[in-house]
Amino acid sequence: MECKDIKCPIHGQLSTRGAKLSGKVVSAKAKKTAIVEIDYTRYIYKYERYLRKRSRIPAYNPECINAKEGNVVDIAETRRLSKTKSFVVTGIIK
Repeated sequence: MECKDIKCPIHGQLSTRGAKLSGKVVSAKAKKTAIVEIDYTRYIYKYERYLRKRSRIPAYNPECINAKEGNVVDIAETRRLSKTKSFVVTGIIK
């Protein structure tokens, strides 16, 4: 299958820049969109402890990659693709 998607970072003309993150896909219900959840820790100076946090990032999911729920994926920052999407899925880790 050949990818003809212009917004695909591998086969199309979409360039990536800035942040490169990896996280777990928690929802892939919307068309060509994956919600990626990223876990990270934040240090709180007052209590000298770490706080576990998570962030849910909507990312463009090209048809050639087609990440499903439960997949661990790499995402990269790109130009604004819609009102909420400014990241694109670049590959599946597992």
